[in-house]
Amino acid sequence: MQHVIVALSLAATTPTPTPTSPVDPNLVTPGVWGFVITAFVALAVIFLVWDMMRRIRRGRVRADIQEELDAEAAAEAQAARAAEATEVDEDVDPGASSAREAQ
Repeated sequence: MQHVIVALSLAATTPTPTPTSPVDPNLVTPGVWGFVITAFVALAVIFLVWDMMRRIRRGRVRADIQEELDAEAAAEAQAARAAEATEVDEDVDPGASSAREAQ
């Protein structure tokens, strides 16, 4: 903790350097090429985000369709099992069904 306090106190007493010569504003600005490159990067990011959203939307639609198909297949399989179960019940004891019909 003492080291932090000493470092802060030394930093507060260090004078800020002043430039000895004037700075040319054309040397420190991005200029036309900086604007062109920044605009290109911005357009590329916009295109990539647009493309990514399109692909995500397409994937969601495909997943929804796959879920619907899976649900339909499960319902058909369940109906087929129920139909087989009723056929097996009738085949196991045919006399019982005849006795029920006779009553």
